[in-house]
Amino acid sequence: MDVGNQISSGDTTGIVVITQTHPIDLIFTLPESDIATVVQAQKTGKTLTVEAWDRTNSQKLSDGVLLSLDNQIDATTGTIKIKARFNNQDDALFPNQFVNARMLVDTQQNAVVIPTAAVQMGNEGHFVWVLNDENKVSKHLVKPGIQDSQKVVISAGLSAGDRVVTDGIDRLTDGAKVEVVEAQAPAAKEDKATNREYGKKGVRS
Repeated sequence: MDVGNQISSGDTTGIVVITQTHPIDLIFTLPESDIATVVQAQKTGKTLTVEAWDRTNSQKLSDGVLLSLDNQIDATTGTIKIKARFNNQDDALFPNQFVNARMLVDTQQNAVVIPTAAVQMGNEGHFVWVLNDENKVSKHLVKPGIQDSQKVVISAGLSAGDRVVTDGIDRLTDGAKVEVVEAQAPAAKEDKATNREYGKKGVRS
């Protein structure tokens, strides 16, 4: 700023931008169908942890906690805004940085987990193709639970050890015999503890 410059409170360009980084807040969205679960966890006095991951979702940047929920749902997207706070003492997060957020809400014991790609949607609801001992497939209706980009919890319709198809699904019919490639069609497994996480993209504020 030089002598003679004129400034005012209504100046849209301003002179300098002041940002806070210690702590720093993250704003992301949550589907309206998951609000009740989060609110219930808050009412029990539980501190909900939030993780910030990089743009590619491959590296965790920082850990924080849930701070607040917005007071209304966005009718256009069917989501609600959530704010999390991070101490950020290592300066891993910056204002306006794009990150992916994961919030731990609950832990499910002995959950049946399969690849997300195995779950399909049809006229009767969600289903998966299950292989029998002869490598023939049959359609099983399932009830999916919590999920992320790679795996989904199946709360009904499958048992631990069931084998599901994850590739070439569009060409299958009941009773068809398939070639099993273990790397592409892993068995459903029973995890001792599966974390309930809601992951959404967000930006720093």
